[in-house]
Amino acid sequence: MNKPFFRFMIRWIVCGLGLWIAAGLLGGSISYNERIPVIVVAGLVLAIVNTLIKPIVVLLSLPAILFSLGLFMIVVNGLMVMLASALYSQLEVNSFSAAMLAGVIIGIVNYLVTTIIEEI
Repeated sequence: MNKPFFRFMIRWIVCGLGLWIAAGLLGGSISYNERIPVIVVAGLVLAIVNTLIKPIVVLLSLPAILFSLGLFMIVVNGLMVMLASALYSQLEVNSFSAAMLAGVIIGIVNYLVTTIIEEI
């Protein structure tokens, strides 16, 4: 799993899958108009945001992350979902709390997929 393109493709798939699961679990709080291409593109946008912008935000918010013993990462993940929603208007996130819950769900899906891939 050392190839950067392969890792980005996995991140893209995980972000799309996580958004799809989050939209299903959170009901009307996250909407993609029931179209799979919207989830695919939203997953790509979220993967790009997580690759380029999230490390900078984490670095800038490091004191808050350390002070909260890592719980502030839930807020950072929510911000990334909100930013992806703002950049791609087909993905609609109604509230910041829904974005934070979606960030938690995406994190859980990411953990599960990474664990499965490392076992193979």
